[in-house]
Amino acid sequence: MLLYLALPRIVEPMSCAFVDAVYVEEDARLGLGAKLIDLTVDLSAGAAHDCPPISHYRIALRDEVWARRLLVAAGDEVAVGAPLALFSTEADEPLDGPPARAARISVIGIIGPSFLAGGRS
Repeated sequence: MLLYLALPRIVEPMSCAFVDAVYVEEDARLGLGAKLIDLTVDLSAGAAHDCPPISHYRIALRDEVWARRLLVAAGDEVAVGAPLALFSTEADEPLDGPPARAARISVIGIIGPSFLAGGRS
């Protein structure tokens, strides 16, 4: 079965995110909880704040799959709803059909080291 991953809207009024890191390679087997991608979401264009409204997130898998196509790389700016990756439940599954469903994921907020040390990010 083919599965897809598109950039979810993590917070309002998010319209895009920047890819900080991609942790998987094509044709790799990925287990439950595998970390996929780190993202930065910058909401500073919407309103002025005392500190930049920049948040960091990690997308991790909740399915056991094979990474078949990675459609983004570190440094890319990606719109909400844009495709990030294509997965399959079998290593040799043909990629010519439509995906059956979205991959199950978890989105985890990342607190940076400056915040943990008492600073502001």
